[in-house]
Amino acid sequence: MTGLRPSTGPAPAATPAGVAGRRPVTGSVHSWDVATGVDGPGTRFVTFLAGCPLACLYCHNPDTMNMRSGRRTGTEEVVSEARKYGAFIRASGGGVTVSGGEPLLQPLFTAELLHRFKHELGMHTALDTSGYLGARATDALLADTDLVLLDIKSWDRALYRRLTGCELEPTLDFARRLAALDKEVWLRFVLVPGLTDDPGNVEGVAAFAASLGNVSRVDVLPFHTMGAAKWEALGRAFPLEGTPPPTPEQVGRAREIFTRHGLRAV
Repeated sequence: MTGLRPSTGPAPAATPAGVAGRRPVTGSVHSWDVATGVDGPGTRFVTFLAGCPLACLYCHNPDTMNMRSGRRTGTEEVVSEARKYGAFIRASGGGVTVSGGEPLLQPLFTAELLHRFKHELGMHTALDTSGYLGARATDALLADTDLVLLDIKSWDRALYRRLTGCELEPTLDFARRLAALDKEVWLRFVLVPGLTDDPGNVEGVAAFAASLGNVSRVDVLPFHTMGAAKWEALGRAFPLEGTPPPTPEQVGRAREIFTRHGLRAV
C-alpha cells in the first residue's frame, strides 16, 4: 500500500445528488494502491477506506477495522492521485475500486468518489462490500458503480454470525436489490477449512447466487494467514491461528459446486 500525500486543493463543483450541499466531502482513508487481478478487471487504483461493522475471524486487514485508523482525506486528494495512473489503467481495461474496511460505512464519501472517478476520470468503477450496510447505498451511488464485488461469507446463518458478528440477511437483501437493478456482481466466497467448506454451505451460496441472474463471476478465495502479523502488531491474537489453508482439491470441489449452478467460478 502506498503512503498518503497532502491535499492538492478543494473539491470541484461536480457532485452527486445529495452530496452537493455538504462539499467539500472528506472521509477516513486508510491507504490506496495500484493492483492487478484482485479488485476487479484489469489494473485498478484501489482506495481502502477505514472502518468496518463486521469483525471477520479471518480478516487479513484488521488494521482497517477502526475508522480512527484512517486519515481524514478529501475526495480531491484521492481523485488527483488516481488521475496520475489514468492512461495506464485505461490501457489495461481496468478502473478504480473503493474498498475497505467497509466503504458503505462512509456512504457520502464513497458516493462522491465513485461519481468523480466515473464522470471526471471516465474510469470503470467498482465497489467492494460485504453488503451488510447495503441499505446505505443510494440509487445515485449505485448508478455510478459499474461493478459490485460482493462478499457472501456463509449461507449458514449461525456460522455467518460466528464469522462476522453480524447477521446475513442485510447482505442478501442488498444482493436482491442489485439483481433488480441488473447491476453486475462478482461474488466473493472465502473457503475456510472446517468452517465455510461444508458442501451444504457452499451449495446454499451457489444456489442463491445463481437465482439472481446478475452474477457474472464467482471468486472462490482460499483462506490464508498472511494477515496474522497485522493482528499481532495490533496486540491481538489471530482468531483462526492453526487453521490450514484449503488444499487445491478442496478449492476445486467448491468451484465445481458453483459451476454446476451455471456460474463462472475462478
